[in-house]
Amino acid sequence: MLNGSMHDASSSAGVPADELHIVFVLLISVTAAMGGLLFGYDWVVIGGAKDYLFAHFHVTGVDQQGWLTSCALVGALLGSICSAGLSDRFGRKLMLIVSAAVFLVSSIFTGMAGSIAAFTLWRVAGGLAIGLASNISPMYIAEISPARWRGRLVALNQLTIVIGVLAAQITDWLITRHVPAHATTASLAGSWYDLWAWRWMFIAVAGPSALFFFCSLFVPESPRWLIKEGRLQQAHQVLSAIGGAAFARSAGQSIQESIGSESLVKVQWKDLLHRGVPALLVVGVVLAVLQQWSGINVIFNYATDIYRRAGYTLNQQMFNIVITGVINLVFTFVALFTVDRIGRRTLMLIGCCGIGLSHLAVGWAFYAHLHGPVVLAFTLATIAFYAMSLAPVTWVLISEIFPNRVRGASVAISVSALWIACFALTYSFQPLTAALGIAGTFWLYSGICLAGWVFVFFSVKETKGQSLEQLEQSLHAARR
Repeated sequence: MLNGSMHDASSSAGVPADELHIVFVLLISVTAAMGGLLFGYDWVVIGGAKDYLFAHFHVTGVDQQGWLTSCALVGALLGSICSAGLSDRFGRKLMLIVSAAVFLVSSIFTGMAGSIAAFTLWRVAGGLAIGLASNISPMYIAEISPARWRGRLVALNQLTIVIGVLAAQITDWLITRHVPAHATTASLAGSWYDLWAWRWMFIAVAGPSALFFFCSLFVPESPRWLIKEGRLQQAHQVLSAIGGAAFARSAGQSIQESIGSESLVKVQWKDLLHRGVPALLVVGVVLAVLQQWSGINVIFNYATDIYRRAGYTLNQQMFNIVITGVINLVFTFVALFTVDRIGRRTLMLIGCCGIGLSHLAVGWAFYAHLHGPVVLAFTLATIAFYAMSLAPVTWVLISEIFPNRVRGASVAISVSALWIACFALTYSFQPLTAALGIAGTFWLYSGICLAGWVFVFFSVKETKGQSLEQLEQSLHAARR
């Protein structure tokens, strides 16, 4: 499919088919997307580790359990906020390298933590890397991608996130697969599982982190950032490597015109209040919050709790978690092959409706006291709709709807809102289930998804097939 559609994609984007160096673009996109893989692993690994972690450190309070489960998201928020200024000042490439280094160090020291305080410190540090990667990786890919390939290439970042999620789930399952069938974490006190299982779950990601660090040393800088910094010759070299000399001249001129004479002027926060940017920020922030408040991440981070309530044993819970990861991966490929054909807006509408109805079904299953495969099937349907829509498409839209000049700051605000929403979702799940019951909690998430459908229908414009500069002109004109 890659080769079969290259002629149409490249020629319609103004790049001769024989000059579009898609292999080069794909390689550097995959390298940048490794940040997504580490993000996915580090984000979800706590789902399988937390019961052993709580037992090891004798954590029994609901508030403390919620904090330890979600504290990495505080680091993610800080990393997201910092990424705007850092990526605009030092470039996208350096921030990829920094995030890889922080992933590497934090994974080792989180696994070796000897106290709750040390665990929290290094878990928050890992969150910083998540926050950086969640901003920089999709933004970098969007800025080096030809227009007609951008949706699929940015969606690669979501694919690697999903692969990271699945890798964490498989790792958790492999480490605990020999736990006795009806064992509980309390009955395993003092055993290898109590002392070391959760530690190796975190340490396992050190290898991929080192690979990401090494590969990031060799990717080129974003040509759009280089032009914004006035480094035109370097930008021309990168664009030539992407699509040849003619593409470099055309794309370089288009980028310069979109940035204008302000290219050497540093972005200030007040720039976000001009020329239609606030309206686009509202869209970016609402989509980011919707992605989280759709409720899907409670299925990942509290999977053991949900499947325990559905009557599964500890071993079965861990295996079910792997199944959710496989479904997540399979349906992410649906998004990869449709995001540049069906379009972003249509996929978002399908996702909001599908997730909302699936949550209704999950809530009904718990309300009717159904157990086992029924609950599993409905949660898998929820994940399938999420994986083909809100999960990848939110990142694609956030990376492409903002003007070149303020993209770094705008993406940072949107992704910061995402992490605030993610923390609120993760921390509030147990209090919500105590207040509303698990059925009522899933019905609440369903209502949020249906409200999100209304927002997307009226506020989100289609962006497929347009260059970032064309989008800047059309979206800005529509929102003046």
